[in-house]
Amino acid sequence: MNSSQTWRLIITEAAPGSWNMAVDETIALLSARGATPPTLRFYRWNPPTVSLGRHQPVDEIDLDEVRRRGWGVVRRPTGGRAILHTDELTYSIAGPVDHPLLQGPVLDVYRRLSEGLLLGLQRLGLEAVKAPPSARARDVSAACFEVPSAYEISVQGKKIIGSAQRRASGFVLQHGSLPLFGDVTRLVEVMTFTDEGARQAFRTHLAGRATTLEAALGRRVSFWEAATAIVDGLNSALGLDFTEDDLTPEELAMAQEIEQSKYASPDWTMRFTRSPLQA
Repeated sequence: MNSSQTWRLIITEAAPGSWNMAVDETIALLSARGATPPTLRFYRWNPPTVSLGRHQPVDEIDLDEVRRRGWGVVRRPTGGRAILHTDELTYSIAGPVDHPLLQGPVLDVYRRLSEGLLLGLQRLGLEAVKAPPSARARDVSAACFEVPSAYEISVQGKKIIGSAQRRASGFVLQHGSLPLFGDVTRLVEVMTFTDEGARQAFRTHLAGRATTLEAALGRRVSFWEAATAIVDGLNSALGLDFTEDDLTPEELAMAQEIEQSKYASPDWTMRFTRSPLQA
């Protein structure tokens, strides 16, 4: 598909999880109102942060151990399972639901965007592939990177980009994580298990199902190199041009309000235990 359109590109400084999620939601809401253009954003996390899926039980994570390590915890607006955000490139794409590249069934949008992400990784020299549309993450653990879902990207059988999408209030928001280097099993240290034997067994299992860009390529790739490759892939696959810009004063003010009222609030983070309700 070639839409020959210009989207906004924003690269923000490393920030806490509550701010990152508030900014993603802000851009999505304002884009639905036509107040801001469709946007691709790249960002990082400080401190390292565990993000929970929208409906994920919080007690699948040992919050005391998270705090002991100095990590943060936040609940995403999107679904999926837990991710430890550190040593990675995080992307988000937000725009109105009637945009030509974002309209239609959820899996169609995943497929389109995955084509750009995939091409970006291939430009780095990675022999990556998309999971088939039939792939579903059923009966899996609390960890997002255990198995790829439909159109998520893997290399040599190991998941390398985990993505999640939400549609609401006239917008589409998709964001995802590309681990650049480090130990992809670190999340296991803050997951809850019945005993340490189960923890170690799952660590071994996860190490065989997920990977980093460094491990897959055999060389270290910087945040900036990875971001440039993803922009190039989305440009080539979807016919988009990107203009780099900053968050507007309206976006900054709205994100601050959403952060305080929602993502920094324990009421939001702790809202689901082992028997989550619909929201």
